[in-house]
Amino acid sequence: MTMKTFDRAARWVRANPHSLAMLYFVFYLIAFFSLEQLNQTDFYLITCPLDDFIPFCEWFILPYALWFLVMPGSLIYFMFREKDAFLDLAFIMFTGMTFCLALYLVWPNGLDLRVDVQPDNWAARLVIALQGFDTPTNVCPSIHVSSTVAVELAVRHSESFKHRPWAKLVNSAACLSICLATMFLKQHSVVDVIAGAALSLVLAWVAWHTNWRGALARTPLRVLFADHL
Repeated sequence: MTMKTFDRAARWVRANPHSLAMLYFVFYLIAFFSLEQLNQTDFYLITCPLDDFIPFCEWFILPYALWFLVMPGSLIYFMFREKDAFLDLAFIMFTGMTFCLALYLVWPNGLDLRVDVQPDNWAARLVIALQGFDTPTNVCPSIHVSSTVAVELAVRHSESFKHRPWAKLVNSAACLSICLATMFLKQHSVVDVIAGAALSLVLAWVAWHTNWRGALARTPLRVLFADHL
């Protein structure tokens, strides 16, 4: 990155301080992977009879991986196009992530659902790679699901998509397939999925029916609501 490009980017951030909310991911990544190391041996086992009726299917790695585009992509889109929707989405998603991390710390939990995956095709090999770095711990509520549902709710509430029903439909299909993928890959239990979705629904109600911005305006986070720095 040249100095000219860096200076242009710095000026844009100063003019759009809401974008600083994206720095949350520095904290999130450090905290999540630290917890992955802490909670691998002693955790509460999540079980649900419904999980036994859901077969493993390696091809669900495709919608599962779609999360890595939908989650950051939605934040970036709203960051540039719709400030209020970005702040609402960031509140729902990041508050949900923080709640999950705190719960994982005080109530370590995990799964015993994974099957022996044979590397018969490229999808199966991707699942094996996924399981290599994503342990079956810290699963309930599912951050994968809670953040996906947050995106779905934000898109449906957004002014940008108000007259674009086709875009809402595509987003809904993507979000539904991501949530289903967590169960068909045995990454999450039905319990994790329900808990993750419920968490975002509650936080969405808070975002749109309370004065949460007023509360944050009395903290250092008020910088996010400024017109410029």
